[in-house]
Amino acid sequence: MNHEILVQKAKMGNTEAFTELMKLQMQNMYRTAKAILMNDEDVADVIQDTLLICWEKLNELKTDRYFKTWMTKILVNNCYSVIRSNRRITYTDELPERVIEDSAGNIEWREALSAIDEKYRIVLVLFYSEGFRTKEIAKILGITDSTVRTRLSRGREQLREYYTTE
Repeated sequence: MNHEILVQKAKMGNTEAFTELMKLQMQNMYRTAKAILMNDEDVADVIQDTLLICWEKLNELKTDRYFKTWMTKILVNNCYSVIRSNRRITYTDELPERVIEDSAGNIEWREALSAIDEKYRIVLVLFYSEGFRTKEIAKILGITDSTVRTRLSRGREQLREYYTTE
């Protein structure tokens, strides 16, 4: 079913349409949040908060075809809120995070992403993994299109350096 039709039905209070819409976006939300937070527990919390906010504020979405951009902006903002709140917390013991991935390529990609600066990492994930255009990324992150292109270029350079040193 067309995303716009699902959005229209969800705006009318159809919970099944909203659930279907969120199922279609779940993998995209996970990849984006994981690129920013790098922690599965925080990712799960952020996705849950994003789902709730999207449901509560769905009627504020002006153009149905921009649902994915709108939802991603909410997700990214929630991720940065978690980062800000985590900076205020002091950890006494760090528990090692179990790495469970479905393929070696995923692990390698995550390691490469974790080696580059966050501001470049999120732009790379939104561009390559999520398929957003630079103008959409600029809108999501609240930066200019030229800044997005610059960060893409610098992110690619950091990835190139990572792979040449590995």
